[in-house]
Amino acid sequence: MSNYRRMSFHLETERLTLRPWAESDAVEVNALMAEREDGKARTVEHTRASIVEMIVATESTGIALLPIQRREEDDFIGYCGLIIGRSTLDEPEIAYELFPRAHGQGYATEAARAVLGAAAATGRTRLWSTVRDWNAPSFRVLEKLGFERDHVVAEEDAKEKGELVWLTRSLP
Repeated sequence: MSNYRRMSFHLETERLTLRPWAESDAVEVNALMAEREDGKARTVEHTRASIVEMIVATESTGIALLPIQRREEDDFIGYCGLIIGRSTLDEPEIAYELFPRAHGQGYATEAARAVLGAAAATGRTRLWSTVRDWNAPSFRVLEKLGFERDHVVAEEDAKEKGELVWLTRSLP
């Protein structure tokens, strides 16, 4: 465990609830990944195992990626939270992904703003985000949250095409 306080794993906003994972989220997570991968989803069992791994990692790191549910509709629309990813536990990455049906409604910004608050409450002083250069909607979300470009990396062996842009934001 680090020198930081544990992140809150239950966040509420005006329209959203971010909460801990449950193995039962596997079906919806699988559907989200299938949309991203053009229908090439993993098995639900594989996704369920990945969720269990995330739950275990959350216990050891004190940070989490959290499912997002719309409060009124009570439906899963994606996830948002902190990950080590390409960064470190001291300066984690903020990550988010939503179903296309939830795009353009401010949900990613709303969820990420709540996660920023939770990250600041842990005592951290800086967050990162990495975004492919073609992902204009993610850049708009991060810009609204005060992230600034730090550097760009061309990854030779990347599965996804495009340069990887690193952005950072200081926390109060």
